[in-house]
Amino acid sequence: MISSLTYLSRLAVRRATSRLALGVLAAATLACGTKEAPTGLQPSGSTGRIRFVNLITDPARNPVNAILEKVPFGVNLGYTGTTPSSLPAPNTANYSAILTGDRSLVLKKTADTTVTVASFTVTIGTAEDRSVFAIGGTGGAAVTSFVITDANPALTAPATRVRVVNMSPTAGAIDIFITAPNADLATATPTVAGLAYQAASAYLTTITPGTYQFRAVPAGTAAANRSTSVIINIASFAIAGGNGRTIGSGLLGPVFPVRWFRPVVFGPLFSPSFRPAPFAPRSDRFASP
Repeated sequence: MISSLTYLSRLAVRRATSRLALGVLAAATLACGTKEAPTGLQPSGSTGRIRFVNLITDPARNPVNAILEKVPFGVNLGYTGTTPSSLPAPNTANYSAILTGDRSLVLKKTADTTVTVASFTVTIGTAEDRSVFAIGGTGGAAVTSFVITDANPALTAPATRVRVVNMSPTAGAIDIFITAPNADLATATPTVAGLAYQAASAYLTTITPGTYQFRAVPAGTAAANRSTSVIINIASFAIAGGNGRTIGSGLLGPVFPVRWFRPVVFGPLFSPSFRPAPFAPRSDRFASP
């Protein structure tokens, strides 16, 4: 068993000496994340970028260490943990550059790195940004991957970009409302309607900078019943001009309620915010760790 401190030390040494495909690049700005500082390894050849998010629902297999192309990529990543944003400086970044093609991502149990939790092959395209989610694991089930392509154009205020990703199997398809705080859902139009599990909405570009409330209800809920059917409520979050957000859902195990994280698309923030689903059995309403 390798301690997190020892593992981090090895991570730093291996990053400094490796000549493999992976090159970690520090982000120049938090708001956009499309520029990279001239630090870390520079891959030679056609590249894309990658980041990893842990949504494994089995506490017995969390946290995990991520190994990308045989190079340490992240350590001690608990539920909603992400990398490379969690790496120590100077390797902290929104994404890591990597050569194009099929690339391996292996997850090891942090407490016992002889245990392989999952192994994925991720296809990287030229100039593509990919987010890789590790999902599943409930009740000892297999851990699988879900990969989405992120569009990260440089934004100039007041332009914004907002996207929603549904990663909660128990929520099912959902209708999403991004409104002024305390707006009446009975008269509101869904911002995104019928978003299925393991689906991402299109990027929304018509939301002006400001403070909003995010609410989701089961898809097709009658207008009069929406206010009492909310399964997620982010009471207040800000969208700044020249910035973007992805709002995503994930379920933490069979005995936990729907849990949502709202990462900044172009930054490392993954702030959990959740509310128990009203349709969940009473025994399912335990506090998330």
